[in-house]
Amino acid sequence: MNEKAVVVFSGGQDSTTCLFWALERYREVEAVTFNYGQRHKLELDCAADIAAELKVRHHVLDMSLLSQLTANALTRTDIPVEAKEGSLPSTFVDGRNLLFLSFAAVLAKQTGARRIITGVCETDFSGYPDCRDVFIKSLNVTLNLAMDYSFVIETPLMWLDKAATWALADELGAFEFVQSRTLTCYNGIIADGCGQCPACQLRSNGLNVYLRSRPEEISL
Repeated sequence: MNEKAVVVFSGGQDSTTCLFWALERYREVEAVTFNYGQRHKLELDCAADIAAELKVRHHVLDMSLLSQLTANALTRTDIPVEAKEGSLPSTFVDGRNLLFLSFAAVLAKQTGARRIITGVCETDFSGYPDCRDVFIKSLNVTLNLAMDYSFVIETPLMWLDKAATWALADELGAFEFVQSRTLTCYNGIIADGCGQCPACQLRSNGLNVYLRSRPEEISL
């Protein structure tokens, strides 16, 4: 197996799929979760439980300053989850992935890891600028220069839609685990979630598309 990796991990569908992906490829894997004052704090517990079950060393970093600097629906209960045409969704958190990946890189260097894995995706996403491939490539260069350390930021889901992400979880033998144990819902409900928020709808639509084409030998 290859070298050591750090997975940016929220306990959601995407990052859990990435964690299984990393465990198959790297000799040693650690996970890092960020407490940024998110209103569904259950994701911190969910991430810790998953990491413990998979026997992955788990770091939780305090990023609460982020919620003091930016007002958004993920950190403020008085802001509704919505996406108005022509603007970013209210769930967009300014600077989140920039800060998360930067701190993940600092952690990675201290632990001897050169691979940083994140579940960002440019295919099925809400228009977040910090989920784009061009941003990841730019930041990768910047981090290498800033720390004089050869990081590689890997994005296994970058060009996958949600149905393909479910297919990847299935290929990794993690379909049922991801379906029942992860927290994607903006309202903090594990597994199928509330069924109403944009995150739940995206997850559910992708699942339904995948199940219609799921190979029979897998679905039995």
